[in-house]
Amino acid sequence: MIETAMTLQERYQAVRERIDAAAARAGRPSEEIILVAVTKYAEMDDVRELIELGHRDFGENRVPQLVQRAAMIDEFIRRRSALGHNSKDPARWHMIGHLQRNKARKIAGCVRLVHSVDSLRLAEELQAVGLKTEEPVDVLVQVNVSGEESKSGCPLPACIPLAEAMEEMAHLRVRGLMTMAPLSDNPEDSRSHFRRLRELFEEMQLEGFGGDKFNILSMGMSNDYEVAIEEGANIVRVGSAIFGEHDPEAETETD
Repeated sequence: MIETAMTLQERYQAVRERIDAAAARAGRPSEEIILVAVTKYAEMDDVRELIELGHRDFGENRVPQLVQRAAMIDEFIRRRSALGHNSKDPARWHMIGHLQRNKARKIAGCVRLVHSVDSLRLAEELQAVGLKTEEPVDVLVQVNVSGEESKSGCPLPACIPLAEAMEEMAHLRVRGLMTMAPLSDNPEDSRSHFRRLRELFEEMQLEGFGGDKFNILSMGMSNDYEVAIEEGANIVRVGSAIFGEHDPEAETETD
C-alpha cells in the first residue's frame, strides 16, 4: 500500500494538535502559545494557503526575503478583503535569523518582533530605527545558552547586562528572551537548554525587569517545539514540520 503524503493543511493541523497536547502536559492553555510559521524554504503558494487557513504569524531568517514576502502577503490579504473574504487581519512578521547591523533599517515598518538581538551595537541600530519611525521596536534578547561557537546569541552571563542597557533605549521594548538549542535527533537533548533560559527569564521577571511587557520566551523549532512548550515557551518557530523538508541542493543563502 502506497502511503499518501500529507497535505500542507494536514501538517499544519498536526502541529497545532501537538502544541495543544504539549501545553496540556505542562498544565498550560494552548491559546497562550504563538506558532510562528518559518517561511525560509517555503513556496509563496504555501504561505498564501496558510493565510487562507487563518494563520497570521510568520518568521523569516533573511532580511531581503522578509521584506519581499511581507509586501506580497499584505497585497494578497488586501485582494482577499476586496473579494469579500472576512478576515482583514494583517500578517505579523518575525525576524528570527541573525540580523546584520547594516540591514536593520530595512525591516522598519514590516516586522512585529525581532527575536535575534545579541549585541549592544545591533540594539543601537534598532533604537535608531524606532527613533526614525517614531514607533518602538519590540525585540527579544537572543541568548546562546549552549555556548556553541557556531550559534549567534549573547553569552548567558551577558544577558542581563545587555538587557538592562537596552531597557534604557527609549525606542526599544525588550519583550523577552530567545534561544536555539543544539541540533539533535533527540528532542530531549534540548530540555536542559530550554530550562536554563526559562530559569533566567523567571529570575528577571521576579526582579521586575521590564514590567508586564517582559513576557515572551521564544524557544523550540520543528524538532523540539513540544519540549520547549513543556519548559515554558510561549513562541515556537516551526518550518519543516509545516512546509515539509527542503531540498538542500536548491538552497540559496542570501542575507
